[in-house]
Amino acid sequence: MKHLPAFGAVRAFLVNTGGNIALVAALTMPVILTSAGAAIDYSMASYERQFMQSSLDAGVLAAVVEDDDISRRSVVEKYIDANFVGESRLAPDGQPIDPETIDYSTQLAVNTNSDNSLTATFTRSYKTTFMSVIGVRALNLTVRSSAAALQSGPCITVLGSSGQDVLVNSGANVTSSECKMHVRSTANPAFIMNSGSTISLAEFCVKGTNYIKNGGTLSNLKTGCDAQSDPYVNAFVEPTVSSTCTTSGYFNSNTVTLEPGVHCDTGFNGSPTITFKPGLHIIKGRMIINSGATVNATGVTFYFPDVNSEIRANGGLTFTASAPTNGTYKGVLMFEKTSNAANNANKTQYIFNGSNGEHLEGIIYLPNRNVTYNSTTNATEKISMVVNQMLINSANWKISPYGGSSGSEGTRLTE
Repeated sequence: MKHLPAFGAVRAFLVNTGGNIALVAALTMPVILTSAGAAIDYSMASYERQFMQSSLDAGVLAAVVEDDDISRRSVVEKYIDANFVGESRLAPDGQPIDPETIDYSTQLAVNTNSDNSLTATFTRSYKTTFMSVIGVRALNLTVRSSAAALQSGPCITVLGSSGQDVLVNSGANVTSSECKMHVRSTANPAFIMNSGSTISLAEFCVKGTNYIKNGGTLSNLKTGCDAQSDPYVNAFVEPTVSSTCTTSGYFNSNTVTLEPGVHCDTGFNGSPTITFKPGLHIIKGRMIINSGATVNATGVTFYFPDVNSEIRANGGLTFTASAPTNGTYKGVLMFEKTSNAANNANKTQYIFNGSNGEHLEGIIYLPNRNVTYNSTTNATEKISMVVNQMLINSANWKISPYGGSSGSEGTRLTE
Protein backbone atom coordinates (compact mmCIF):
# COMPACT_ATOMS: atom_id res chain seq x y z
CA MET A 1 0.00 0.00 0.00
CA LYS A 2 1.35 3.41 -1.10
CA HIS A 3 1.47 6.25 1.37
CA LEU A 4 0.63 9.83 0.40
CA PRO A 5 3.38 12.39 1.03
CA ALA A 6 3.24 14.05 4.34
CA PHE A 7 1.68 17.52 4.33
CA GLY A 8 5.01 19.08 5.21
CA ALA A 9 6.68 17.58 2.16
CA VAL A 10 3.98 18.93 -0.16
CA ARG A 11 4.26 22.35 1.39
CA ALA A 12 8.02 22.33 0.91
CA PHE A 13 7.59 21.41 -2.78
CA LEU A 14 5.21 24.27 -3.38
CA VAL A 15 7.48 26.73 -1.68
CA ASN A 16 10.48 25.61 -3.70
CA THR A 17 8.65 25.77 -7.15
CA GLY A 18 6.45 28.84 -6.59
CA GLY A 19 9.12 31.23 -7.68
CA ASN A 20 9.55 29.45 -11.03
CA ILE A 21 5.83 29.50 -11.76
CA ALA A 22 5.64 33.19 -10.98
CA LEU A 23 8.57 33.86 -13.31
CA VAL A 24 7.01 31.92 -16.19
CA ALA A 25 3.72 33.74 -15.67
CA ALA A 26 5.48 37.09 -15.68
CA LEU A 27 7.27 36.25 -18.91
CA THR A 28 4.24 34.92 -20.78
CA MET A 29 1.67 37.46 -19.61
CA PRO A 30 2.72 40.23 -22.11
CA VAL A 31 2.52 37.73 -24.98
CA ILE A 32 -0.92 36.62 -23.89
CA LEU A 33 -2.13 40.19 -23.49
CA THR A 34 -0.64 41.28 -26.84
CA SER A 35 -2.25 38.32 -28.62
CA ALA A 36 -5.58 39.07 -27.03
CA GLY A 37 -5.22 42.76 -27.88
CA ALA A 38 -4.27 41.94 -31.47
CA ALA A 39 -7.38 39.78 -31.77
CA ILE A 40 -9.49 42.71 -30.58
CA ASP A 41 -7.79 45.12 -33.01
CA TYR A 42 -8.27 42.73 -35.93
CA SER A 43 -11.89 42.22 -34.96
CA MET A 44 -12.48 45.97 -34.86
CA ALA A 45 -10.63 46.43 -38.17
CA SER A 46 -12.79 43.71 -39.73
CA TYR A 47 -15.89 45.55 -38.55
CA GLU A 48 -14.55 48.79 -40.05
CA ARG A 49 -13.84 47.06 -43.34
CA GLN A 50 -17.38 45.66 -43.48
CA PHE A 51 -18.75 49.13 -42.81
CA MET A 52 -16.53 50.56 -45.57
CA GLN A 53 -17.75 47.86 -47.96
CA SER A 54 -21.43 48.45 -47.25
CA SER A 55 -20.97 52.22 -47.64
CA LEU A 56 -19.15 51.83 -50.95
CA ASP A 57 -21.66 49.28 -52.24
CA ALA A 58 -24.52 51.68 -51.51
CA GLY A 59 -22.61 54.52 -53.17
CA VAL A 60 -21.88 52.75 -56.47
CA LEU A 61 -25.43 51.39 -56.68
CA ALA A 62 -26.78 54.94 -56.41
CA ALA A 63 -24.13 56.47 -58.67
CA VAL A 64 -24.22 54.07 -61.63
CA VAL A 65 -27.48 55.55 -62.94
CA GLU A 66 -25.84 58.97 -63.33
CA ASP A 67 -24.86 60.00 -66.87
CA ASP A 68 -21.42 61.53 -66.34
CA ASP A 69 -18.25 60.77 -64.38
CA ILE A 70 -18.38 63.91 -62.24
CA SER A 71 -21.91 63.16 -61.03
CA ARG A 72 -21.03 59.53 -60.35
CA ARG A 73 -18.04 60.41 -58.20
CA SER A 74 -20.04 63.05 -56.33
CA VAL A 75 -22.72 60.51 -55.39
CA VAL A 76 -20.18 57.98 -54.12
CA GLU A 77 -18.48 60.66 -52.02
CA LYS A 78 -21.80 61.70 -50.48
CA TYR A 79 -22.51 58.16 -49.35
CA ILE A 80 -19.07 57.83 -47.78
CA ASP A 81 -19.41 61.27 -46.18
CA ALA A 82 -22.69 60.26 -44.60
CA ASN A 83 -21.09 57.28 -42.90
CA PHE A 84 -17.55 58.37 -42.08
CA VAL A 85 -17.24 62.15 -41.93
CA GLY A 86 -18.58 64.01 -38.91
CA GLU A 87 -20.77 61.13 -37.81
CA SER A 88 -20.46 59.45 -34.42
CA ARG A 89 -21.14 55.73 -34.37
CA LEU A 90 -20.52 52.76 -32.11
CA ALA A 91 -18.35 49.72 -32.60
CA PRO A 92 -19.74 46.24 -31.83
CA ASP A 93 -18.45 46.52 -28.27
CA GLY A 94 -20.43 49.73 -27.74
CA GLN A 95 -17.42 52.02 -27.78
CA PRO A 96 -17.62 55.22 -29.88
CA ILE A 97 -15.58 55.48 -33.08
CA ASP A 98 -14.12 58.89 -33.74
CA PRO A 99 -15.25 60.59 -36.98
CA GLU A 100 -12.57 61.50 -39.50
CA THR A 101 -11.89 63.58 -42.56
CA ILE A 102 -11.18 61.85 -45.87
CA ASP A 103 -8.77 62.89 -48.61
CA TYR A 104 -10.82 61.73 -51.58
CA SER A 105 -8.01 62.46 -54.05
CA THR A 106 -5.91 59.67 -52.51
CA GLN A 107 -8.43 57.45 -50.74
CA LEU A 108 -11.15 57.07 -53.38
CA ALA A 109 -10.91 55.96 -57.02
CA VAL A 110 -14.08 55.95 -59.15
CA ASN A 111 -13.93 54.68 -62.75
CA THR A 112 -16.51 54.18 -65.48
CA ASN A 113 -15.84 50.96 -67.37
CA SER A 114 -16.16 50.39 -71.11
CA ASP A 115 -19.60 48.80 -70.62
CA ASN A 116 -20.77 51.84 -68.60
CA SER A 117 -20.65 49.94 -65.32
CA LEU A 118 -18.96 51.63 -62.37
CA THR A 119 -16.04 50.47 -60.22
CA ALA A 120 -14.84 52.23 -57.06
CA THR A 121 -12.03 51.56 -54.59
CA PHE A 122 -11.98 53.05 -51.09
CA THR A 123 -8.93 52.97 -48.78
CA ARG A 124 -8.47 54.13 -45.20
CA SER A 125 -6.43 53.28 -42.08
CA TYR A 126 -7.72 51.77 -38.87
CA LYS A 127 -5.82 53.07 -35.83
CA THR A 128 -4.95 50.18 -33.52
CA THR A 129 -5.27 50.30 -29.73
CA PHE A 130 -3.38 47.26 -28.44
CA MET A 131 -1.03 46.48 -31.32
CA SER A 132 0.51 49.94 -31.12
CA VAL A 133 2.61 48.73 -28.14
CA ILE A 134 4.51 46.48 -30.56
CA GLY A 135 4.85 49.19 -33.20
CA VAL A 136 1.77 48.41 -35.35
CA ARG A 137 -0.11 51.69 -35.12
CA ALA A 138 -2.49 51.23 -38.05
CA LEU A 139 -3.99 48.60 -40.34
CA ASN A 140 -4.57 49.60 -43.97
CA LEU A 141 -8.03 48.65 -45.21
CA THR A 142 -9.16 48.60 -48.87
CA VAL A 143 -12.55 47.70 -50.33
CA ARG A 144 -13.70 47.53 -53.94
CA SER A 145 -17.17 47.54 -55.46
CA SER A 146 -18.66 47.48 -58.97
CA ALA A 147 -22.23 48.07 -60.10
CA ALA A 148 -24.19 48.10 -63.36
CA ALA A 149 -27.54 49.62 -64.30
CA LEU A 150 -30.24 47.29 -65.57
CA GLN A 151 -32.29 48.66 -68.45
CA SER A 152 -35.88 47.69 -69.09
CA GLY A 153 -35.75 48.45 -72.79
CA PRO A 154 -33.36 47.85 -75.68
CA CYS A 155 -30.72 50.30 -76.86
CA ILE A 156 -31.91 49.84 -80.46
CA THR A 157 -35.49 49.24 -81.59
CA VAL A 158 -36.24 48.51 -85.27
CA LEU A 159 -39.94 48.96 -86.03
CA GLY A 160 -40.21 48.00 -89.73
CA SER A 161 -41.68 44.74 -90.99
CA SER A 162 -41.49 44.87 -94.76
CA GLY A 163 -38.60 42.44 -95.26
CA GLN A 164 -34.85 42.62 -94.68
CA ASP A 165 -35.51 45.17 -91.95
CA VAL A 166 -32.03 44.69 -90.53
CA LEU A 167 -29.08 44.11 -92.84
CA VAL A 168 -25.65 43.47 -91.33
CA ASN A 169 -22.88 43.62 -93.91
CA SER A 170 -19.30 42.41 -93.79
CA GLY A 171 -17.11 44.56 -91.55
CA ALA A 172 -19.89 45.51 -89.15
CA ASN A 173 -18.85 45.22 -85.51
CA VAL A 174 -21.42 46.11 -82.84
CA THR A 175 -20.56 45.29 -79.23
CA SER A 176 -22.15 45.78 -75.82
CA SER A 177 -22.46 43.55 -72.76
CA GLU A 178 -25.62 45.40 -71.62
CA CYS A 179 -27.44 46.59 -74.73
CA LYS A 180 -30.32 44.77 -76.37
CA MET A 181 -31.50 45.13 -79.97
CA HIS A 182 -35.19 44.44 -80.66
CA VAL A 183 -36.48 43.86 -84.18
CA ARG A 184 -40.26 44.00 -84.66
CA SER A 185 -40.20 42.43 -88.12
CA THR A 186 -42.17 39.26 -88.86
CA ALA A 187 -41.23 39.34 -92.55
CA ASN A 188 -39.35 36.62 -94.43
CA PRO A 189 -36.54 37.36 -93.88
CA ALA A 190 -36.72 39.65 -90.87
CA PHE A 191 -32.96 40.20 -91.02
CA ILE A 192 -29.90 39.22 -93.04
CA MET A 193 -26.42 38.84 -91.63
CA ASN A 194 -23.40 38.41 -93.87
CA SER A 195 -19.98 36.91 -93.19
CA GLY A 196 -17.19 38.95 -91.64
CA SER A 197 -19.52 40.73 -89.22
CA THR A 198 -20.02 40.60 -85.47
CA ILE A 199 -23.07 41.53 -83.41
CA SER A 200 -22.27 40.89 -79.75
CA LEU A 201 -25.12 42.19 -77.59
CA ALA A 202 -26.88 41.18 -74.40
CA GLU A 203 -29.87 40.20 -76.56
CA PHE A 204 -30.81 40.22 -80.25
CA CYS A 205 -34.57 39.77 -80.09
CA VAL A 206 -36.55 39.23 -83.34
CA LYS A 207 -40.33 38.99 -83.32
CA GLY A 208 -40.36 36.84 -86.44
CA THR A 209 -38.70 33.47 -86.96
CA ASN A 210 -37.38 33.74 -90.52
CA TYR A 211 -33.93 35.11 -91.21
CA ILE A 212 -30.83 34.58 -93.34
CA LYS A 213 -27.42 34.18 -91.73
CA ASN A 214 -24.61 33.86 -94.25
CA GLY A 215 -21.88 33.82 -91.61
CA GLY A 216 -20.53 36.18 -89.01
CA THR A 217 -20.93 36.05 -85.26
CA LEU A 218 -24.29 36.79 -83.65
CA SER A 219 -24.61 36.50 -79.87
CA ASN A 220 -27.78 35.88 -77.86
CA LEU A 221 -30.22 35.57 -80.78
CA LYS A 222 -33.86 35.02 -79.80
CA THR A 223 -36.52 34.49 -82.47
CA GLY A 224 -40.26 34.53 -81.92
CA CYS A 225 -39.35 37.00 -79.21
CA ASP A 226 -41.60 39.63 -77.65
CA ALA A 227 -39.79 42.56 -79.25
CA GLN A 228 -40.60 45.95 -77.75
CA SER A 229 -42.96 48.26 -79.62
CA ASP A 230 -42.27 51.97 -80.08
CA PRO A 231 -41.35 53.22 -76.56
CA TYR A 232 -41.65 56.92 -77.38
CA VAL A 233 -45.05 57.28 -79.05
CA ASN A 234 -46.30 60.84 -78.36
CA ALA A 235 -43.54 61.25 -75.77
CA PHE A 236 -42.02 64.47 -77.12
CA VAL A 237 -43.46 67.93 -77.67
CA GLU A 238 -43.17 68.84 -81.34
CA PRO A 239 -42.06 72.46 -81.63
CA THR A 240 -43.68 75.06 -83.83
CA VAL A 241 -41.37 75.66 -86.78
CA SER A 242 -40.96 79.32 -87.60
CA SER A 243 -41.17 80.38 -91.24
CA THR A 244 -38.17 82.61 -90.55
CA CYS A 245 -34.80 80.90 -90.85
CA THR A 246 -32.13 81.54 -88.23
CA THR A 247 -29.50 80.41 -90.75
CA SER A 248 -29.58 79.42 -94.40
CA GLY A 249 -27.22 78.92 -97.32
CA TYR A 250 -23.54 77.95 -97.20
CA PHE A 251 -20.81 78.97 -94.75
CA ASN A 252 -17.23 79.49 -95.89
CA SER A 253 -15.49 80.01 -92.54
CA ASN A 254 -13.11 77.50 -90.90
CA THR A 255 -15.05 77.82 -87.67
CA VAL A 256 -18.82 78.18 -87.48
CA THR A 257 -20.98 78.61 -84.38
CA LEU A 258 -24.72 78.08 -84.73
CA GLU A 259 -27.29 79.50 -82.35
CA PRO A 260 -30.44 77.49 -81.55
CA GLY A 261 -33.17 78.08 -84.11
CA VAL A 262 -34.26 77.02 -87.59
CA HIS A 263 -31.51 76.08 -90.06
CA CYS A 264 -32.83 76.02 -93.64
CA ASP A 265 -31.00 74.12 -96.42
CA THR A 266 -27.65 74.84 -94.84
CA GLY A 267 -24.16 73.69 -95.86
CA PHE A 268 -20.50 74.21 -95.05
CA ASN A 269 -17.71 74.58 -97.58
CA GLY A 270 -14.35 73.07 -96.79
CA SER A 271 -13.85 71.08 -93.59
CA PRO A 272 -14.69 73.48 -90.77
CA THR A 273 -15.21 73.02 -87.06
CA ILE A 274 -18.93 73.46 -86.43
CA THR A 275 -20.27 74.16 -82.94
CA PHE A 276 -23.96 73.97 -82.12
CA LYS A 277 -24.78 75.99 -79.02
CA PRO A 278 -26.96 74.27 -76.38
CA GLY A 279 -30.66 74.26 -77.15
CA LEU A 280 -33.12 73.18 -79.85
CA HIS A 281 -31.81 73.15 -83.43
CA ILE A 282 -34.49 72.60 -86.08
CA ILE A 283 -33.01 71.20 -89.29
CA LYS A 284 -35.35 72.23 -92.11
CA GLY A 285 -34.31 70.73 -95.41
CA ARG A 286 -30.84 69.26 -95.79
CA MET A 287 -27.77 70.33 -93.84
CA ILE A 288 -24.67 69.15 -95.71
CA ILE A 289 -21.38 68.68 -93.86
CA ASN A 290 -18.29 67.83 -95.89
CA SER A 291 -15.68 65.17 -95.25
CA GLY A 292 -13.06 66.16 -92.70
CA ALA A 293 -15.33 68.49 -90.73
CA THR A 294 -15.62 68.39 -86.94
CA VAL A 295 -18.98 68.82 -85.23
CA ASN A 296 -19.42 69.63 -81.53
CA ALA A 297 -22.91 69.73 -80.08
CA THR A 298 -23.20 69.58 -76.28
CA GLY A 299 -26.61 69.96 -74.65
CA VAL A 300 -28.32 69.94 -78.05
CA THR A 301 -31.56 68.54 -79.48
CA PHE A 302 -31.90 68.18 -83.28
CA TYR A 303 -35.46 68.19 -84.62
CA PHE A 304 -36.51 67.24 -88.17
CA PRO A 305 -39.95 68.63 -89.14
CA ASP A 306 -40.38 66.19 -92.08
CA VAL A 307 -38.71 63.10 -93.54
CA ASN A 308 -36.87 65.18 -96.16
CA SER A 309 -34.96 67.07 -93.49
CA GLU A 310 -31.64 65.64 -92.35
CA ILE A 311 -28.02 66.23 -91.47
CA ARG A 312 -26.10 64.69 -94.35
CA ALA A 313 -22.42 63.97 -93.73
CA ASN A 314 -20.25 63.34 -96.75
CA GLY A 315 -17.62 60.80 -95.78
CA GLY A 316 -15.10 61.13 -92.96
CA LEU A 317 -16.58 63.21 -90.18
CA THR A 318 -15.87 63.66 -86.50
CA PHE A 319 -19.18 64.09 -84.71
CA THR A 320 -19.63 64.59 -80.95
CA ALA A 321 -23.10 65.32 -79.59
CA SER A 322 -25.00 64.97 -76.32
CA ALA A 323 -28.59 65.68 -75.30
CA PRO A 324 -29.64 68.37 -72.81
CA THR A 325 -29.59 67.32 -69.16
CA ASN A 326 -32.62 69.44 -68.25
CA GLY A 327 -35.52 71.31 -69.81
CA THR A 328 -38.27 70.29 -72.23
CA TYR A 329 -36.01 68.04 -74.30
CA LYS A 330 -34.00 66.52 -71.50
CA GLY A 331 -32.32 63.37 -72.78
CA VAL A 332 -33.45 63.84 -76.42
CA LEU A 333 -30.62 64.14 -78.95
CA MET A 334 -32.59 63.69 -82.20
CA PHE A 335 -36.27 63.33 -83.00
CA GLU A 336 -38.63 63.89 -85.91
CA LYS A 337 -42.21 64.86 -86.60
CA THR A 338 -44.58 61.92 -86.15
CA SER A 339 -47.95 63.68 -85.76
CA ASN A 340 -48.55 63.86 -89.55
CA ALA A 341 -49.86 60.67 -91.19
CA ALA A 342 -48.58 61.57 -94.66
CA ASN A 343 -45.14 62.21 -93.25
CA ASN A 344 -45.19 58.90 -91.38
CA ALA A 345 -46.14 56.98 -94.54
CA ASN A 346 -43.01 58.16 -96.36
CA LYS A 347 -39.98 56.28 -95.04
CA THR A 348 -36.63 57.76 -96.11
CA GLN A 349 -32.95 57.08 -95.61
CA TYR A 350 -30.83 58.63 -92.88
CA ILE A 351 -27.05 58.08 -92.83
CA PHE A 352 -24.73 58.21 -89.83
CA ASN A 353 -21.38 58.82 -91.44
CA GLY A 354 -18.97 59.71 -88.64
CA SER A 355 -16.25 57.46 -90.01
CA ASN A 356 -13.42 59.48 -88.43
CA GLY A 357 -15.01 59.15 -85.02
CA GLU A 358 -18.42 59.59 -83.46
CA HIS A 359 -19.71 59.91 -79.91
CA LEU A 360 -23.43 60.31 -79.29
CA GLU A 361 -25.37 60.43 -76.02
CA GLY A 362 -29.14 60.57 -75.80
CA ILE A 363 -32.40 59.38 -77.32
CA ILE A 364 -32.40 59.15 -81.12
CA TYR A 365 -36.01 58.85 -82.25
CA LEU A 366 -36.28 58.40 -86.04
CA PRO A 367 -39.17 55.94 -86.55
CA ASN A 368 -39.67 57.06 -90.19
CA ARG A 369 -36.04 56.57 -91.22
CA ASN A 370 -34.19 53.66 -92.76
CA VAL A 371 -30.91 54.25 -91.02
CA THR A 372 -27.55 53.40 -92.54
CA TYR A 373 -24.75 53.27 -90.01
CA ASN A 374 -21.18 53.74 -91.27
CA SER A 375 -19.62 55.26 -88.17
CA THR A 376 -16.68 54.40 -85.95
CA THR A 377 -17.00 55.25 -82.27
CA ASN A 378 -14.03 56.66 -80.36
CA ALA A 379 -15.81 56.00 -77.06
CA THR A 380 -18.83 53.97 -76.01
CA GLU A 381 -22.00 55.71 -77.15
CA LYS A 382 -24.88 55.96 -74.69
CA ILE A 383 -28.03 55.74 -76.77
CA SER A 384 -31.65 54.71 -77.01
CA MET A 385 -32.37 54.55 -80.75
CA VAL A 386 -35.66 53.90 -82.56
CA VAL A 387 -35.66 53.52 -86.38
CA ASN A 388 -37.77 51.96 -89.12
CA GLN A 389 -35.02 49.85 -90.69
CA MET A 390 -31.30 49.52 -90.10
CA LEU A 391 -28.37 48.81 -92.39
CA ILE A 392 -25.01 48.40 -90.66
CA ASN A 393 -22.02 48.56 -92.97
CA SER A 394 -18.33 48.42 -92.13
CA ALA A 395 -18.50 50.10 -88.72
CA ASN A 396 -16.98 49.77 -85.29
CA TRP A 397 -19.88 50.58 -83.00
CA LYS A 398 -19.61 50.36 -79.21
CA ILE A 399 -22.81 51.20 -77.35
CA SER A 400 -24.30 51.21 -73.88
CA PRO A 401 -27.79 52.03 -72.53
CA TYR A 402 -28.58 55.71 -72.22
CA GLY A 403 -29.55 56.48 -68.62
CA GLY A 404 -32.58 58.53 -69.57
CA SER A 405 -33.86 56.19 -72.26
CA SER A 406 -36.49 53.57 -71.71
CA GLY A 407 -36.29 53.40 -67.98
CA SER A 408 -34.26 51.39 -65.52
CA GLU A 409 -35.16 48.13 -63.84
CA GLY A 410 -32.69 49.00 -61.14
CA THR A 411 -29.05 48.40 -60.44
CA ARG A 412 -26.99 45.43 -59.34
CA LEU A 413 -23.62 44.81 -57.81
CA THR A 414 -21.25 42.99 -60.14
CA GLU A 415 -18.33 42.82 -57.70
